[in-house]
Amino acid sequence: MILVTGATGAVGREVARLLATAGPLRILARRPERLTVRGDGIEVVEGAYGNRPALDRALRGVDSVFLVTNSPTEPDDERVAGAAAAAGVRHLVKLSMMAVEEAGADDFITRRQRQNEEAIRESGVPWTFVRPRTFMSNTLSWAPGIRSAGVVRALYGDAPVACVDPRDVAAVAVAVLTGAGHEGRAYAVSGPDAITAREQTAQLSRVLGRSLRFKELGLDAARTALLAKYPKPVAEAFLESAERQRAGAKAAVVPTVQELTGLQARSYRTWAADHADAFAAE
Repeated sequence: MILVTGATGAVGREVARLLATAGPLRILARRPERLTVRGDGIEVVEGAYGNRPALDRALRGVDSVFLVTNSPTEPDDERVAGAAAAAGVRHLVKLSMMAVEEAGADDFITRRQRQNEEAIRESGVPWTFVRPRTFMSNTLSWAPGIRSAGVVRALYGDAPVACVDPRDVAAVAVAVLTGAGHEGRAYAVSGPDAITAREQTAQLSRVLGRSLRFKELGLDAARTALLAKYPKPVAEAFLESAERQRAGAKAAVVPTVQELTGLQARSYRTWAADHADAFAAE
């Protein structure tokens, strides 16, 4: 039995979809109505990480867990790891981030992820960390501007990043969950090449068959936009991360997708073609 969390998110949804036909699957969901993966062999437990009875129900009889957490303040990793240890879980696979292994990354989000990984190590449950680079799907945030005005607005248009398709991250996670010998290992996951926001805009333009313009945001405008959506420590972490990207810290490509799944990592062009409807003009 495998338990999947985060099954309404970009990676967790794909992990659940890939596992749905492979054997017993249980999903812990705070809002089950948002799940897109369902079936006769899928059991859904409603609950949040802070609800220990629900967490215990979800973990009962489970061999492996795929863990996704996103709260910058709640001790969700500690909660799940502690409950997993008590339930006798044999393998906990955590979705982390590549920055945790980079000495120059010291923003709030990266520090929190390092603390989360440490909490899992200390729980005694055998673990594997899947550490992806930036998701290609993050560019879905450009969709309103593309649909309404044909404009992409972003910070540092010439900063390269080896962004990765969430479907490839999910395939790596499933290989780890269903394979052997991955305990105690951490896997960095990137896309096939480094690409800038200007280049992504050009590729979206070709995929959509319409002219798109890239307009670079200034730092103050970017900060204002982030503060409108996130708490200040999180917004500042995103800005620090962008500075690291501008310095080239996110351009490295790693072969993990090919090595663990046997398939080539998808390009941004492929991701854009598969999600073109999200950017369709109004």
